[in-house]
Amino acid sequence: MKKKVSSTNRRVCSEGHIFYKSTDCPTCPVCEAAKKPIDGFLSLLSAPARRALENSGIKTAAQLAKRTEAEILQLHGMGKATIPILRSVLKSNKLSFRK
Repeated sequence: MKKKVSSTNRRVCSEGHIFYKSTDCPTCPVCEAAKKPIDGFLSLLSAPARRALENSGIKTAAQLAKRTEAEILQLHGMGKATIPILRSVLKSNKLSFRK
């Protein structure tokens, strides 16, 4: 049975997309899907992890290598499951997290 969403959770983004959220999160799922890269290491990540890196100015493996694992884990939206993906990306680029 599909859960009925209350109309109090109805949102409209700046692009006019109507969506429903059960939290205060203002992120439009339609706009977010359109922003997802189709290639590169950011395309491998979940939306919250990708946004965390992008909001920190990290868009390349070289920029990622300038940070420690601990710094990356402190970013809002970054989870422990993302670290193995990032390690793999760095390794394939002959890089590693800063010590």
